[in-house]
Amino acid sequence: MNARSIDKLWTIILYVVSLLIVLLLIYLLWEIISKGWGFWDPNFLFGLPSNTQAGGGIGPQLFNSFYILVLTLAISIPLGLGSGIYLAEYAKPGKFLSFVRLCIETLASLPSIVVGLFGLLVFVTMTGWGYSLIGGSLAITILNLPSLTRVSETALLDVPKNIKEGSFGLGATKWQTIVKISIPTAIPQLITGIILSAGRIFGEAAALIYTAGLTTPILNSVAPINSQMNPYNIFRPAETLAVHIWKLNSEGIVPDAKEIAAKSAAVLIVMVLLFNLLARLIANFIHKRYTGTKRKVKVKEII
Repeated sequence: MNARSIDKLWTIILYVVSLLIVLLLIYLLWEIISKGWGFWDPNFLFGLPSNTQAGGGIGPQLFNSFYILVLTLAISIPLGLGSGIYLAEYAKPGKFLSFVRLCIETLASLPSIVVGLFGLLVFVTMTGWGYSLIGGSLAITILNLPSLTRVSETALLDVPKNIKEGSFGLGATKWQTIVKISIPTAIPQLITGIILSAGRIFGEAAALIYTAGLTTPILNSVAPINSQMNPYNIFRPAETLAVHIWKLNSEGIVPDAKEIAAKSAAVLIVMVLLFNLLARLIANFIHKRYTGTKRKVKVKEII
């Protein structure tokens, strides 16, 4: 076979592999959403769960998932961005930098169950917090920190050097260049990485079983902030949607446990898809805004 035939053969193989991946994704989506059909019912999305009777909802679990998402991003974004800035702008090649990168790679390879057990030891037992929202958020931060650091570092390294040199030539300091030039230029990639991380946070279960807990108190927004019943108390236990699905499938005693788990799984997969779609839309919008792409304007001929 000549080089052209080999090229065509491998092109066909790659197209087939890509098509199989797409078909697999479509099949999984079809299976999950078809089994959980009716998940959009407001009574299910915002209703209270039931431990003994059929027809319970996932309102508290859905709220807990979004609350942990916000708390985790509030902790992990500054840490990840700061680490990325250090690695991209300040770190010098040497043993210390190699050690830092080794730590990042090690954190990235840790299974979530191991991080959950670490969180149980540190954030639940040693701190005396017990199962809590903040403990779960800190545990997931450990999982997300390597990916956010990599995204931040890569995004900042992709900023053209001539833009930075122009800033230095105008008398700006290195920190001013980072804040005013590098970060705004890298925002599309940063936003994409953050929203993709949000999808992982929303679907995480193993680490939260040991840190945030398997139960949720009866929530009351008028309760004192330090009360276990206050929904915004970060030191209360909080069962998330992913943990709720695991619990229903493993030890659920309600008559329709399988149905509720299927609908919850459909909600979860739809939310993850929305996070991914939102990442693409926001990244494209910001990219067009910062690259100066203009919208097409129809010009009417004046007679």
